[in-house]
Amino acid sequence: MQRIYLDANATTPVLPEIVEAMRPFWLESFGNPSSAHQSGQRTRSAVEHARGAIAKLLHCTSKEIIFTSGGTESDNLALSGVLQPYLDSGEPAHLITSNIEHHAVLYTAESLERRGIEVTYLAPSRDGVIDPSALEAALKPHTKLVSIMLANNETGAVQPVGKLARIAKAHGTLVHTDAVQAAAKLPLDLSGEFKNVDLLSLSGHKMYAPQGTGVLFVRKGVQLAPLFHGGPHERQRRAGTENVPGIVGLGRAAELAHEWLNSQLDSRNSTLAAETPNPTSLTTLRDRLEQGLLNAIPNAYLNASGAPRVPNTTNLRITGVDAEALLIALDIQGIAASFGAACQSGATEPSHVLLAMGLSPAEARSSLRLSLSRLTAAEEIDRALEIIPAVVARLRSLS
Repeated sequence: MQRIYLDANATTPVLPEIVEAMRPFWLESFGNPSSAHQSGQRTRSAVEHARGAIAKLLHCTSKEIIFTSGGTESDNLALSGVLQPYLDSGEPAHLITSNIEHHAVLYTAESLERRGIEVTYLAPSRDGVIDPSALEAALKPHTKLVSIMLANNETGAVQPVGKLARIAKAHGTLVHTDAVQAAAKLPLDLSGEFKNVDLLSLSGHKMYAPQGTGVLFVRKGVQLAPLFHGGPHERQRRAGTENVPGIVGLGRAAELAHEWLNSQLDSRNSTLAAETPNPTSLTTLRDRLEQGLLNAIPNAYLNASGAPRVPNTTNLRITGVDAEALLIALDIQGIAASFGAACQSGATEPSHVLLAMGLSPAEARSSLRLSLSRLTAAEEIDRALEIIPAVVARLRSLS
């Protein structure tokens, strides 16, 4: 059976070009980047090259890039790193975040709240978008940090982070955005649209690099208390010997993402555009899958239908079908999908994101997330459009 992978928001495959870039740093160039000898300096050079590639993707300076173990650590470091000093000094501090954040942010916020940080959780609209006016109303004199994700991992809804950051900055408040699901899908310009963002999280395995790699952008001048204590790595902001092969892979992924995001061809050259994967062709594939399923499955609805979304993600509510049963049935038929965040896949509770958007528990439990990768082929979409409606019809007939 030829399997069809439609769960790229959970993790992406590591591209062959990235594997090749990493290969020498497992066997040949294995030195510790902190060592003064040639072997160490070769790996140090590779780490700094990767740092530069990521800085180019984000339109920032290399000195503003911290390597981490992934998005979870980056989110934890951003929130705790900014707010821990206020706990240490006993100075009042207020954090604003949203109800639709990844649990890496939500659970960190709850931990900080238990230790004395005041936290406000903003509710989204029915389409899963945070209203800038809600942020403006929530700001207080002692608000120290606003953390709103850029693209939601479940619905793909893109938040107006540029506008939110301008509001927070006018108030003198630092801004963090979890951009894990936006990286390599949307342009991230920290010198332009997102110039008011102070901290930004990325995860390698959402952008075709290996798992266990990540980045936290920290704008120059932002003070950050470290999570780990040890050596003076990452300008004393993240102790621990660098994961050189992973960092090299992440740097190569950033280079490929930059190329892909800039590969948009002249719309008049439709033949060439159809043959070259780019953001528009991925959106076209996603829309074809989405509209095909909505047309073929009665009583199916698109969650976050009125929101701008990343080009690869769709979240469908299929009335009368339990998403967990649907996932199992689809997996048997060779389709990998999900009904929410991968790290919550064993949870019995419905999606906190969909509940926050106003869906009932039953509606949330009947919602299916399909997320494409840059490797998804048109033939796979055609096959999915045959399999998914048939599986839904069979499950409905059994209920």
